[in-house]
Amino acid sequence: MLSRRLFLKSTALIGCSAAAHPLLSTVSFASAPGENRLVVIILRGAMDGLDVLQPYGDPALRGLRPGLSTGPADGATDLDGFYALHPGLGALYPLWQAGQLGFVPAVSTPYRDKRSHFDGQDLLESGTGHDLPVRMQQGGWLNRLLQDMPDAVSQTAYSVGVEDMLILAGQAQARSWAPDAQLRMSPQAQMLLDHVYHDDPLFRDAASLAGEIAAERMDGGRRGGGATAGALGRFAASRLNEATRIASFSIGGWDSHANQPQVIGRALQRLSDAILALREGLGGNWDRTTVLAMTEFGRTARQNGSGGTDHGTGGAMLMAGGAIRGGRVIGDWPGLGEGDLYAGRDLMPTRDVRAYAAWAMRGLFGTERNALEQSIFPGLDMGDDPGMLA
Repeated sequence: MLSRRLFLKSTALIGCSAAAHPLLSTVSFASAPGENRLVVIILRGAMDGLDVLQPYGDPALRGLRPGLSTGPADGATDLDGFYALHPGLGALYPLWQAGQLGFVPAVSTPYRDKRSHFDGQDLLESGTGHDLPVRMQQGGWLNRLLQDMPDAVSQTAYSVGVEDMLILAGQAQARSWAPDAQLRMSPQAQMLLDHVYHDDPLFRDAASLAGEIAAERMDGGRRGGGATAGALGRFAASRLNEATRIASFSIGGWDSHANQPQVIGRALQRLSDAILALREGLGGNWDRTTVLAMTEFGRTARQNGSGGTDHGTGGAMLMAGGAIRGGRVIGDWPGLGEGDLYAGRDLMPTRDVRAYAAWAMRGLFGTERNALEQSIFPGLDMGDDPGMLA
């Protein structure tokens, strides 16, 4: 009789990789008590929040961006008479109408002025500020959240990808799945794998998803890689439907110094695919899910001579899920007038993006404010509750 071990040995299977895709990286998971779910998507490369959520009602926008972020006149979807949704996220508009999609403009981490992707991403994932001791800048804020959950099942916390995400790095235990090689199987080998794993739900489902991701990666060149983001969303949903309550992964490709319409269009397609895959895969659990998509910093308010934008400060955060009070833009708008910009060039941040993440965790998991402000986000002032959850 053919055993699982013999099958694996004889067919020389090699692990497959979704996270090895250059525009997608680690997926991290963690189990936690309760039924609420949190998904944090890190958008690497500094997403232009002014293009994703276009403030076309601000009279200064046209002067700064004659060829970008032009609002409903060029296909963006009007949201509330002031903001418009980039056409690349058009597939998510039904979520907006259902109150399951929302945005926060003019947010940032404490990171300022140096505008390094690497430093900005480290600060975003560590959740700390520049003025803290080194010992308090180690690890990520999702890991510190786990440490504050006495009932968290640490052995079911794990990451998927070729490298750990800083946001889940730390003292809380985590397992990892690093599908960083190629999975190539003939149809006959796939059928044999299905047969061997038929009565083992854990391995059967994992093998099925691995095959799906591998197939979509091979097809990614023809479909612009968007299918891979969808596959990762489905994979994350499959775990969130089990014991996992926290997931995090990243989507790259947001650095739009030139030809921004093409660059951001492709990135938004991947983000849209991932969110729609999460909604579809989660089924009824979507109603208890909050998705936060955040980036290391925003981009310059003024477009450059290459049809793009450069590294800036204030950005935007996207929130989705059945657990949020969406269908609205929350937070203050600083304006784009000459005297309103940060350093005369960037959107002025009006609130720390970590405050929104903290209020989400307080609402979803009941985390004490004291823990959020002193250990999970050391030194953070959460301010007033923005009421982002339903």
